[in-house]
Amino acid sequence: MAGLALAGLAVAGCAPGTSGTGAQRDDKGGTLRVWLFQEVGNKPKERVVDSAVAGFRKRHPEARVEIEYIPVETRAQRIKAAFNDPASAPDLVEYGNTDTAGYVKDGGLADISAEFGAWDETRDTDPTARTSVTVDGKVYGAPLFVGVRALYYRTDVFRELGLSAPKSQTELIATAKKAHRARPELYGLAVGGAYTYGALPFLWAHGGELATRDGGTYRAAVGSPAARRGIAAYTSLFGPDNCPPAKCAAMGGNATVTAFASGRAAMAIGGDFSHAAVEAGPVKGKYAVVPLPGVKPGSVAPAFAGGNNLGVLRSSSHRTLAVELLKSLAGKETQGRLFDAMGFLPTYTDVRAEAARKQPFVKPFIDTLAAGTRFVPGSPGWGRIDAGQVLPTMFQEIVSGRKDVATASADAARTMDAAFAEAG
Repeated sequence: MAGLALAGLAVAGCAPGTSGTGAQRDDKGGTLRVWLFQEVGNKPKERVVDSAVAGFRKRHPEARVEIEYIPVETRAQRIKAAFNDPASAPDLVEYGNTDTAGYVKDGGLADISAEFGAWDETRDTDPTARTSVTVDGKVYGAPLFVGVRALYYRTDVFRELGLSAPKSQTELIATAKKAHRARPELYGLAVGGAYTYGALPFLWAHGGELATRDGGTYRAAVGSPAARRGIAAYTSLFGPDNCPPAKCAAMGGNATVTAFASGRAAMAIGGDFSHAAVEAGPVKGKYAVVPLPGVKPGSVAPAFAGGNNLGVLRSSSHRTLAVELLKSLAGKETQGRLFDAMGFLPTYTDVRAEAARKQPFVKPFIDTLAAGTRFVPGSPGWGRIDAGQVLPTMFQEIVSGRKDVATASADAARTMDAAFAEAG
């Protein structure tokens, strides 16, 4: 799960046009094929899915269901191939939420706006999760789970040094440098030049945006004054006084969480999905989590709402049944069970509140969601931008000293604009 929420499952490029792959019939019986992602330790997920499928079969005895768990590493090739070969394609597929716009442009996902709108449970869907299945006002799936990041910190180190959890980003930066100065063997705050979704809260907290709508397309906004202030704040954490560029410039999100979990950092920006890894390390019992602070004291920095969705393929010859199965797999009962089994945060606000009551460790992440999250531009071009490492390149150019913030952000904006224009 960590890999999915941290990388957002961006896919390089787009599949060839698939406008001719729409279904010609809607069979009310037969076998439905479903592709879900293979998780690390997949058995608990399988048990939850099997239970949801059993419930569906009781309601629809005329249908059979075949579940295949596909490796995350090969999902891009398999899903793109499925869009172009209806005969071998599944009826229902799990996909990363930043892929929605690209998959819609490829012609792969069915518009289920009417069914989604008539489904009572969706009234409690988190607004950002709803955005992740929406393109140009139409709904192309159902959110399955959401993942956000917050600030992990070492309570033992903070107690020893007389530090308290930072209330603003200025305090966060100062606290990181104090911790490293007092304990030079530790990163004050583990940061990564390749950690896009750990850096974006700084950009958003300072009022910046990744891109803005300009007519029918997007225009990059990372070169704006507000965005540059956020970029400068994040990149100020790279240096001998906190996280040396030689060690930290190439680190991604997993590496920063690993540094914290292994006891090599006083703080790190990690997700709800990072909890198990931290609990398995030597810092177990010696840490706490709070929302990542924003610019104003007491505020929360906007976090990226990662996660996965379920979508019905446009080529499915079992559309009605596939939508009903989607409801079983992405409904409130199943999302609650997935939280219990896997720790996946539900996308329904009421189910999430119950999850927080049962497991207090998720409260900082739910507070982060409640404070307001952000999503990536709803353009197929985002997949190319993310896969092309445009933002990590920008951060790395700055922390290495090759470019200043203004130059690096302007160059990144030009590259992003080209991707948006090409995507249409």
